[in-house]
Amino acid sequence: GRSRVSLFSTEEVMWGGHMCRGFSPTAASPGCSFQELDLSKEAFFFNDTPKEEEWFKAVTESLHPGAKYAKGNKGGVAIRFQFHNSTVCVVNAHLAAHPEEYERRNQEVRDICARMQFHPLEPGCPLLAIKEHDVVLWLGDLNYRLEEQDMERVKKLIQTQDFQALHQHDQLKIQREAKLVFEGFQEGEISFQPTYKYNPGSDDWDDSAECRVPAWCDRILWSGKTVSLLSYQSHMALKNSDHKPVSAIFDVGVKVVDKKSYCKAFEGIVRSLDKMENASIPSVTLSKREFLFKDVKYLQLQVESFTISNGPVPCQFEFISKPNEDAYCKPWLIAKPSKGFLMPDSEVVIALELCVNKSTATALNSGEEKLEDILVLHLDRGKDYFLSVSGNYLPSCFGCPIQTLCYMKEPIREMLPEAIRELTLMPLLTDDAFWEEKPLDVPKELWMMVDLLCRSACHQEGLFQQPGLRPEFEQIRDWLDTGTLDVLGPVASNHSVAEALLLFLESLPEPVVCYKSYRSSLECANSYEMSSQVISMLPKCHQNVFHYLVAFLRELLKHTGKNHLDVNVLGKEIRMRDKATCFRTWSSPVLLGGRDRKNSVLYQYA
Repeated sequence: GRSRVSLFSTEEVMWGGHMCRGFSPTAASPGCSFQELDLSKEAFFFNDTPKEEEWFKAVTESLHPGAKYAKGNKGGVAIRFQFHNSTVCVVNAHLAAHPEEYERRNQEVRDICARMQFHPLEPGCPLLAIKEHDVVLWLGDLNYRLEEQDMERVKKLIQTQDFQALHQHDQLKIQREAKLVFEGFQEGEISFQPTYKYNPGSDDWDDSAECRVPAWCDRILWSGKTVSLLSYQSHMALKNSDHKPVSAIFDVGVKVVDKKSYCKAFEGIVRSLDKMENASIPSVTLSKREFLFKDVKYLQLQVESFTISNGPVPCQFEFISKPNEDAYCKPWLIAKPSKGFLMPDSEVVIALELCVNKSTATALNSGEEKLEDILVLHLDRGKDYFLSVSGNYLPSCFGCPIQTLCYMKEPIREMLPEAIRELTLMPLLTDDAFWEEKPLDVPKELWMMVDLLCRSACHQEGLFQQPGLRPEFEQIRDWLDTGTLDVLGPVASNHSVAEALLLFLESLPEPVVCYKSYRSSLECANSYEMSSQVISMLPKCHQNVFHYLVAFLRELLKHTGKNHLDVNVLGKEIRMRDKATCFRTWSSPVLLGGRDRKNSVLYQYA
């Protein structure tokens, strides 16, 4: 079957008669995306205040935390659904601004695709990524601009409606052709003038002090074999934003199962399986049974693959747990897919993904745990196959206790495994006098990152709010682990160093404010004297790190006029996490408070 879908992308949308003019009257299933909405009742509901509250509640409650990705006022939100037997995902994104930030826009698209996952309706099935849907519709203010074009030349090409010549300089077109972003997606031919930037309330180009060069910021792309574009246009009639909205109408083919044919085919398969069940036992051939992961690093994914080739008998396979174990593999390993069904003489490729994170790094650093495991591949009504997994982990400062790092005078990669193990497993002390060798006041790795940020990032806008780049984080991690100070230099951005600092603090097995001080830190959060007493009871190395980070944050707050940071912003982004923490999500005991500054331990010091 086929269905017609209409999409409408705009920077700001009015309801009532204005909204009706934005859609084609022939559109059967309209959808609308919003960025930077004007939520005032005058803009949306005139003087009917209760409707504003209903609208706000409906939108916020519909945005499930697992179905969105956002950083600051940029990011993406998506919804998925299944129509008959076809899966559809609609993504609305608002990407980084400014012409020179096209690489960051590319990174944000990759981050949205990597971080946004959906829980399928069927229990036990793996999470679904955006690109795993049959149809993906991606729209929004993508903010791609024109490459280094003169304002007057651009306006002249627009005046002559030579959009094809102008489109050759479009950043999104250039990046897509280089396969750097939106690979596998398509976009319709652009036959309308740039949608940005206008003086609000008119069709006149921007004449403000910035005088932005016109660009096609608002875009709609799609992927899917059954999608046909019927219309792609802008809407010059809407004037209440500095953007002109764009809309697209698609004809989408969907898979519909014929129930009679399905039942007939199913019954036939069942009869065939009944006959085959007594005639043979399932058996498969594995292309590989031993897997070696070399030089594994913290938060760096490694993948090894093998093929399961089935024989003449249909079989169901699954990785099963070994006796007295809860999971089929160690926590640093996962098999995709971990189970499935193979028709006769068919094949499936299994990917073994290995990634060391904060929950597994400490034991690997100390040598208590090794990259060694045996996987059991079980065939229903068949035999078991055993796969050997091994590798070597390169020790990292990420996942090491604060006390351990203070006693490490050399980079961790240059130390013997026995020395790392001894320092990692030594008990947490409140007095350094028990050891002959005087430790560092704070870990050198922490000092390196904070020192670099103090020297180059105090004026950086969006610090700790804008994500860093993955390749740069990997360079920073190697720099810290090997002590090669000259490698970092101009390679890593301030945002990448800031993200590395947050990941470093997150990876600590014992947070700066220790677990045992968790409850007392909450109880005394509104008293300087009591807060000071809690901090004084921390181990010496933890006290030093606490005061060092406080001094660093104070330094940042001195430059709030340029970096736009305040206690509330830092309190939201930088917190000491507890045992239930997840990636970039920290809860108390806090290093900086949340919205209520007077209930924050650090507020007593800031």
